[in-house]
Amino acid sequence: MDDQTIAFIGGGNMAGALIGGLLQRGLTPADLVVVEPWAPQRDRLAAKFGLQALAEAGPALARAGTVVWAIKPQSFAEAAAPCRAHVGGALQLSVMAGIRSERIAQATGSDRVVRAMPNTPALIGQGIAGLFARDSVTADERAQVEALLAPTGRTLWVAQEADLDAVTALSGSGPAYVFYLLEAMEAAAARMGLPPAQGRALAQATVAGAAALAGQSAEPPATLRAQVTSKGGTTHAAVSALDAAGVGPAIVTAILAAQQRAKELGDAF
Repeated sequence: MDDQTIAFIGGGNMAGALIGGLLQRGLTPADLVVVEPWAPQRDRLAAKFGLQALAEAGPALARAGTVVWAIKPQSFAEAAAPCRAHVGGALQLSVMAGIRSERIAQATGSDRVVRAMPNTPALIGQGIAGLFARDSVTADERAQVEALLAPTGRTLWVAQEADLDAVTALSGSGPAYVFYLLEAMEAAAARMGLPPAQGRALAQATVAGAAALAGQSAEPPATLRAQVTSKGGTTHAAVSALDAAGVGPAIVTAILAAQQRAKELGDAF
C-alpha cells in the first residue's frame, strides 16, 4: 500500500457503494482496505471486490491517505480507539450521522476532517451529500473527497457544520418522505380499483418524472404546480383537499422535527 490507500472503517452498504465506484474509476483492490468485524460481511466484501478485509484495526491503516468512517454512530467510540494509533496522519471522511467533526478530530488525532451527509439513493448513484470541512482541510483534499463521493451522486458544501442538521432533515431523511408519498398514492390506487402492480408503476413513474421535470425547469415548484392546476379541474380538487388537510405545513413541521432530532443526536454523541 502507498499513501493513496483508502481505508474504510465499516463495510456496510454505503461503504460498498463507495468501494464499487472507486474500483470502476480505476483503483485496484490493493488500493483499498476495510476494517469490518462481522465475519459474514467481511467475507462478502472480499469475495465481491477482492480486497483486503480485516477483522480489526492494525498497522495496515497507517499507510492510508484517507480514512472513511462508515459505521453506525453509536459504534464510533469503540471503533476509533484501536484506529487512533494508525490514522493520525490521514484525511478523515465521515459518512456517519450525528458525530461532529470535533469529536472525530479528537478520537483520531487528525484535525483534517470532512463530514458528509449522504442519502440512500447514493446506493444507485442518484444520491446527494452535504459536505462540511474543518479549516485544516485543503482545497486539494476537498477535491479528493468530491472525487471519492462522485460515484454516489451529487455533492454540495455547507459553510457551517450546524447546517448538516438541516441537510440531514431535508435530504438525508428525505427519501423516507418520498416513500411515504408513494405509499399513500398506492393506497389511493387500490381504493380506486387499480391492481397493485399498476398502482405502483403509475405512482413511481409520476414521482420520478415530476422530480426530473422540476430538475430541468428554471421555474420554482409553485409555478410548475400552478401550470397543471386548472381551476375547477381534477388537480385543483386534489390540491384543495391537501390544503384543507394542512399537508404543506405538516411537511414543514416534519422536516423541522427531523432537524431538531439531528441536533439532539449530535449533542448526545
